[in-house]
Formats: sequence, structure tokens, C-alpha cells
Amino acid sequence: MADILHRVGIKSQSLQNVYDALTTQAGLAGWWTSDTKGEGDQVGNIIAFRFGAGGFDMSVAELEAPTKVVWKVADGPQDWLPTTISFNLKQEDGYVILIFKHADWSEPVEFMHHCSTKWAIFLMSLKSLIENGKGNPDPWDIKIDNFN
Repeated sequence: MADILHRVGIKSQSLQNVYDALTTQAGLAGWWTSDTKGEGDQVGNIIAFRFGAGGFDMSVAELEAPTKVVWKVADGPQDWLPTTISFNLKQEDGYVILIFKHADWSEPVEFMHHCSTKWAIFLMSLKSLIENGKGNPDPWDIKIDNFN
């Protein structure tokens, strides 16, 4: 199994602001994709994320407000099934430290490398949303190749 791992410091005194950006439709649409349907505030909820190149449905698997959000991929590209995405948050010296993990890829295929770069881009969009009030969700994100 292979995992995508990222650590991002977000200048914020509020874990809750970051947690809300990970669990509300408006928050998610503000940094990942503007075409987001559903709320991530209850375990078992399904959130639909759509992009120009396709989309994903995530099942909310675990919530520990305001420090942990875990999704299981319910539908999407074959390489994403069955992977798990987790966001762990902690406060540290004026920053919310986000530890991100997209776990359980069956193997590190080329698409995984693409997704690692895109996750970094979108996590920086989340950072911008919290720090500056405006993220760069799809379709305004940085495009890196034919997968988008």
C-alpha cells in the first residue's frame, strides 16, 4: 500500500475555522471544488465533489471536532477505491498544523503522483481560504496536466 502525505501550517488561532472548511459545503467549495454537494458534518453523510475531469463521492467516516476529519472514497476513479483521506489538526504557535493523508493506494501508479501534486495545490488553496478569505478551488486551481 502507498500513501500521499502532506503537512501544512495555516496561520490561524482557530482550529474550528479550519475544521468548518473541511466539514461544510461552503467551506469545501471554497478550497477544493466549487461543484460540491452535501455536508460533511455528520458521520455517514455522502459528499459529492465534481471536477472538469470527473469526480468523487466521499463518505464521512469519522469526525472529532475540531481536530479530525476522515473520509472513505465511496465512488470515483478505480485507483481511488478503496482509499481513505484524513485531515488531522492541531494548534501550534499561532498556526493550525494540518496533517493530511490519502491512504491505502494499492500501488504508487502515475495517477497517484498527479494526485499528490494536486492535493498540495488544493491544500494551499485551503491555506489561502483561511488566511486571506479566498481559496482557489476547481475550476480556478492551478492545472498541471491533461488530468487537470
